[in-house]
Amino acid sequence: MKRKSFDEDIYRRVRINDLILLGIHSVNERRKGCTFEGLVKECFDLFPGTFRFSDLSQWPDARKLDRPLRTLRRKGLIAGHPQTVFTLTVLGKKTALEVAKALGQRRLQL
Repeated sequence: MKRKSFDEDIYRRVRINDLILLGIHSVNERRKGCTFEGLVKECFDLFPGTFRFSDLSQWPDARKLDRPLRTLRRKGLIAGHPQTVFTLTVLGKKTALEVAKALGQRRLQL
């Protein structure tokens, strides 16, 4: 079942790193682990305008997550690798919840 996406006019103003943090948080709230493939799907479902191919808008572009994930890991906001699962650090979870609030969500019930 496809999840409802956020309003593009609102999430376009949010940095891609913050959208990815929210994606990891969303997956981890519903499942045991956030795999790279699960994260690509989640980010595309929630924020299709940011995570799609420019010429094939119905498909997610996994390349858009590569550098931001490395940056998030370097900044200490996430742990994990594409071959394992991703988790949020305490600071990463705090940031993800702030992003959810900014997007109009009190609790992440997507």
